[in-house]
Amino acid sequence: MEHRGNINSPILFLCSKINTYIVFGMDDLFSFETIAEFHNFCKLPRPVHPLISVVDYERFSAQIKGDKNSTWKHGYYTICLKKYSGGTYTYGHNDFHFDTGILSFFSPNQCLKMEMSQQDVGTATGWLLLIHPDFFSNAPLAKKITSYDYFKYAINEALFLSEQEELIMVDIFKNIKSEYESNTDKFSQGLMVSKIENLFIYAERFYERQFYTQSKNSHEILDRFEELLSRCFENDELEGKGLPKVSEIAEQLHISPNYLGSVLRLFTHQSTQQHIQNKIIEIAKIKLSTTHLTISEIAYELGFEHSQSFNRLFKRKTEQTPLEFRGSFKD
Repeated sequence: MEHRGNINSPILFLCSKINTYIVFGMDDLFSFETIAEFHNFCKLPRPVHPLISVVDYERFSAQIKGDKNSTWKHGYYTICLKKYSGGTYTYGHNDFHFDTGILSFFSPNQCLKMEMSQQDVGTATGWLLLIHPDFFSNAPLAKKITSYDYFKYAINEALFLSEQEELIMVDIFKNIKSEYESNTDKFSQGLMVSKIENLFIYAERFYERQFYTQSKNSHEILDRFEELLSRCFENDELEGKGLPKVSEIAEQLHISPNYLGSVLRLFTHQSTQQHIQNKIIEIAKIKLSTTHLTISEIAYELGFEHSQSFNRLFKRKTEQTPLEFRGSFKD
């Protein structure tokens, strides 16, 4: 376990890469492999269970002192429900005034950058749920948890809860805490896993609601995505750079690739990769029908290193080879 220097009140920013961590040039790095290490460092009581813990955020933040920025890396899942009693919270490039809860999800070995703000001083309440991956051993949730996209979102894509949603989530946290603090028996783990899965299902529902309630932002994302994708082809950038990458487009949109994929699937029923492939086929058809370029030349202009890959994609999408499609325009 690596501890250095002071620490500040969490949790505000998330590194963009999974299973790696990036040092931002801050003064302090703190790494916790176990939940017990985290409790000990934060001067919290020893966890009742070595693989799971439920912490009242008020009690937790009261133990954290310091005046420097820092970064934490945890070896376990962290779910944070944080509520501010006023103030402004930044969501992407926009500021919102929220008196209800903000829910964030972090996977093991993600890197969390902490920054103290005036809003954190004495105004934050909520819950922390810490779960080691081994807690889900022999449970279907061990595999299913990796399918929840919100564990891969950045913090500016956190879940903003309505008042009613916050009450539901707080109730679930309290139910998990009640079972966590009960005498352990053969039913304890199964009951807690069930309650945790219930939390995840509600989070998935509320995230979808957020896409709709933030529909203006979502449609701006869609418009900007189409603009960036079209620009890739219009400027002939693909010859040197290769096919458009989902990660690069998402970075230009200032969102994570998974969040972009979620927006696209919800509003268009297609993945980001499908959109890119459809654009490739659209441009390819124009070139095949209006130019005398060879198939290899078209493939290269569209960013393919090998024409065979272009042929396979075109055939899969159109049920014709590029040559067959071109031939359909001949008398």
